[in-house]
Amino acid sequence: MDITLQQSTIKKQSSIEITGSKSESNRLLLLQALFPEIELKNVSNSDDSNLMTKALSSKDRVVDIHHAGTAMRFLTAYFAVQEGRETILTGSKRMKERPIKILVDALRALGAEIDYVENEGFPPITIHGKRLSKNKVSLHANVSSQYISALLLIASKLENGIELTLVGEITSVPYIKMTLSLLNEIGIETSFKNNVIKVHPSKAQPKPLTVESDWSSASYFFSIVAISDVGTEITLSSYKENSLQGDSCLVDIYKHFGVRTVSAENSILLKKESSEIKPLVLDLKNAPDIAQTIVVTCFILGVPCDLTGLHTLKIKETDRLVALKTELEKLGGSVEITDKSLHLKVSKEIKPMVSIATYNDHRMAMAFAPVAMKHDVIIEDAGVVSKSYPTFWDDLESIGFKITK
Repeated sequence: MDITLQQSTIKKQSSIEITGSKSESNRLLLLQALFPEIELKNVSNSDDSNLMTKALSSKDRVVDIHHAGTAMRFLTAYFAVQEGRETILTGSKRMKERPIKILVDALRALGAEIDYVENEGFPPITIHGKRLSKNKVSLHANVSSQYISALLLIASKLENGIELTLVGEITSVPYIKMTLSLLNEIGIETSFKNNVIKVHPSKAQPKPLTVESDWSSASYFFSIVAISDVGTEITLSSYKENSLQGDSCLVDIYKHFGVRTVSAENSILLKKESSEIKPLVLDLKNAPDIAQTIVVTCFILGVPCDLTGLHTLKIKETDRLVALKTELEKLGGSVEITDKSLHLKVSKEIKPMVSIATYNDHRMAMAFAPVAMKHDVIIEDAGVVSKSYPTFWDDLESIGFKITK
């Protein structure tokens, strides 16, 4: 389904409730499968979390997780410790192009039995669940944090826990710390010193946990407020001032665009306070998922930017660097990319009524939506947002966007 967003002026004041974090939800859903005594509230209603829930409860031999990359990584580790169970884990055509070898090699080093069904290093894979007694493994520190988190999430169920050594400079530290904090919250003992992470074998403490709302989903409203007139306010809930989510760095990043964030009990208020904006230079190695939002914000505001630390974007739902360059240039942008950076030059004007391809990538659809604050824009395959934020278009309409479906 393609939709047209007509040029829109949003309300001066509005509020939105955003569903639970996909990142936190998927970690906690796996932990709940390992420790059923855990009770969860405010779980994400995203496709990815629904697929994760379905896969964890499935008794089928073949488990298809479609486009859910996080689920592929986490479930590979989960099924590796399900003693006596054989599982074939597969996904979409794009998922079969996304590498899994780093995680499979690490699990094999711990004693796991995993075979490739089609192409070496890529899904689908056959996992023969068994008890794992080895506990020492090394990974390059600049790999996707999801590989690291997958190992940490099952670690307390390993006979001897895990001692994971990360070699080199660590990227996506906040996501690793999120995983460790959630383990600590349910009573599992961990340590993270220098480049060595230890998780001890232990039982979880039964307790109710409330999932914080998703900061990645909040990013689109930071963008909208940044593009809005001074004085515009949007309240978002439910958020914690001391968040575990790496994307909470939005608060500091969007100060650059004149957006002030005020924390209240269980919510944040975004307020546009100034409009003087300078070129942006940013290393996003710890929060690559918000790169698309930031680049589009800069483009709409006519702000040049140099973003680095983006090496993991090439193996997401699409090659996000190529996708950003292609779609921004349709709109009139001038973009240069490397395999780990993006450089946006100031554009003279935005072309109206451009059709934005979304590449089966939810973040492409949502990141480009604020273009409608300047010109009409078409978003192709708009339903792709259900992967992480099913009510996104409804929420945009509630704050003043005009959408034709």
